[in-house]
Amino acid sequence: MGSRDLERGGTKSNNNPPGNYSGSYYQDASEKQWTSWLVPMFVVANVAMFVVVMYVNNCPHNNLGSQECVARFLGRFSFEPLRVNPLFGPSSSTLQKLGALEWEKIVHGHQAWRLITGIWLHAGVIHLLANMLSLVFIGIRLEQQFGFIRVGILYLLSGLGGSILSSLFIQNNISVGASGALFGLLGAMLSELLTNWTIYTDKAAALITLIVIIAINLAVGILPHVDNFAHIGGFLTGFLLGFVLLLRPQFGWMERRHLPASSRAVSKHKAYQYILCFVALALLIVGFTIGLLMLFRGENGNNHCRWCHYLSCVPTSKWECGN
Repeated sequence: MGSRDLERGGTKSNNNPPGNYSGSYYQDASEKQWTSWLVPMFVVANVAMFVVVMYVNNCPHNNLGSQECVARFLGRFSFEPLRVNPLFGPSSSTLQKLGALEWEKIVHGHQAWRLITGIWLHAGVIHLLANMLSLVFIGIRLEQQFGFIRVGILYLLSGLGGSILSSLFIQNNISVGASGALFGLLGAMLSELLTNWTIYTDKAAALITLIVIIAINLAVGILPHVDNFAHIGGFLTGFLLGFVLLLRPQFGWMERRHLPASSRAVSKHKAYQYILCFVALALLIVGFTIGLLMLFRGENGNNHCRWCHYLSCVPTSKWECGN
């Protein structure tokens, strides 16, 4: 798209997320660029938590000095046998002990804190690396553009939304990982592009690219042993939060904000941005309220949606899906 949709008086910015997911936009010279520190701290916290998990796991001790522990030179930090955990990580019992998402303990054990702790645990080195690389590539750019408060809220609430939906539909297995929070950041990138549509150039290309990336990542979730409900819940939460938290002022507003009200030709936001914000906020409140009520009543989401289990795993001749 050409610049005819944009007002004059600003500079073109290429501070868009990696891969040009959100396209370039026109930025007022006075628009603040933040220093990213929260996302790196999230990475450090996740890595530190994984070290703690491996310390507690202590494969040689719990397997009576088994020679099957992987990377035995690491001592108590060595990994479980690959037949137990092919991702180079701890046992499921260790993850359960340290706060993995588990429906039985959340509902009947009154351990609601697992809805949060589960997003800080990872099943193995491969799982951790994949999520942390994604967090760095997506999160740092978002934090630079919107600041640590909004990105922090996005990350945590998206992780919570993913945990709630996962607990409603997956009740016989444990689940761990920051994927729900990461999909929330992806969802927020999409809604940010839509709600700030008029300040972007190359809009169609940016939208198509972002939708393809999201679709591919969600499609991977239909494989077995992948918690796609956490992905979907996190994505929907982040998508709605993006309309609420990631509004940009109309182009030219920053330069005119100190002028008398009668001299301001440009309002801070467009009417459709306010409408999207209020609708998204209402849907968030309703969604979280219904989800939490259903969860703590012990309801099974599959009883209300007979086909929804296919969103997390599609059985084929090559693999089966657990109940």
